[in-house]
Amino acid sequence: MKNIAIIMGGYSSEYKISLISGNVVYQFLDKTKYNGFRIHIFKEKWVYVDDNEAEFPIDKNDFSTTVNGTKITFDCVFNAIHGTPGEDGLMQAYFELIGMPQSSCDYYQAALTFNKRDMLSVLKPYGIKTATSYYINKGDHIDTAEIVKKVGLPCFVKPNKSGSSFGISKVKTEAELPIAIEVAYQEDNEIIIESFLDGTEVSVGVINYQGKVTVLPITEIVSENDFFDYEAKYQGKSQEITPARISEEMTQKVSEAAQRAYEVLKMKGFSRSEFIFVDGEPHMLEMNTIPGLTTESLIPQQAKAAGITLTDLFSNAIELALEK
Repeated sequence: MKNIAIIMGGYSSEYKISLISGNVVYQFLDKTKYNGFRIHIFKEKWVYVDDNEAEFPIDKNDFSTTVNGTKITFDCVFNAIHGTPGEDGLMQAYFELIGMPQSSCDYYQAALTFNKRDMLSVLKPYGIKTATSYYINKGDHIDTAEIVKKVGLPCFVKPNKSGSSFGISKVKTEAELPIAIEVAYQEDNEIIIESFLDGTEVSVGVINYQGKVTVLPITEIVSENDFFDYEAKYQGKSQEITPARISEEMTQKVSEAAQRAYEVLKMKGFSRSEFIFVDGEPHMLEMNTIPGLTTESLIPQQAKAAGITLTDLFSNAIELALEK
């Protein structure tokens, strides 16, 4: 039996969702192969939490814990932290330094994909289309007329490095821009302002399954809200239709783009990319490398449509990490 540390929590607004994802992994882990351990990673403490909710500190020297005088070490880490420090490369770099296998991509890929501006710039030369964008950093002079001239209205104001749609606003008038920028600054000191792409939104999961890069069935997102925001993602204010109601040609185009992004970036583990079709062409919005794993989340829905159980999905991620 292998000891698997399931890390969850994190330092960002997404910690609550991460705790749910981590508990789903714990619940569906193959108990015949693995002993699962829930590890909470917070700024103030790293602890192993047992089934009675008792907490035992993690020794950061070797990522071990001691329970009733017995030292417990881990064979592999299953990373279920959305946002920092699990999705931006910090945990990945730490595990690489101590020689601990972990289920997500490597630290450089995590840092790159977590930074929306940098990731889209890297993928552009490979023919992956994106929205028109405008960048500002905290302290920069804000010229609303210049922003509108470049990206048009309506537009989206987003924190550059944040997930679960925290801090994102859809802006319909120039006067709303400064307010939206302040909202985004609460999540990050860098902002990306993007043109509004009017079209069908889809989410494409790409995983390495049994050693082969595999595009999962595509999900179409129909939000009741103005866009696929936090409420739409987690509070049922959207319809998620898998497989998506798009043509064979659109399916092929977006699958190729998502797979190309995964391969160009030398990704490992899970990835979930969001695209919007404009005139039949997929435009990429972002890539998540620690996508939600709650039972309502998109990757579990897509895996189910592909005939992959959660237990198989999680076992596969662990086996691939152990092979490394």
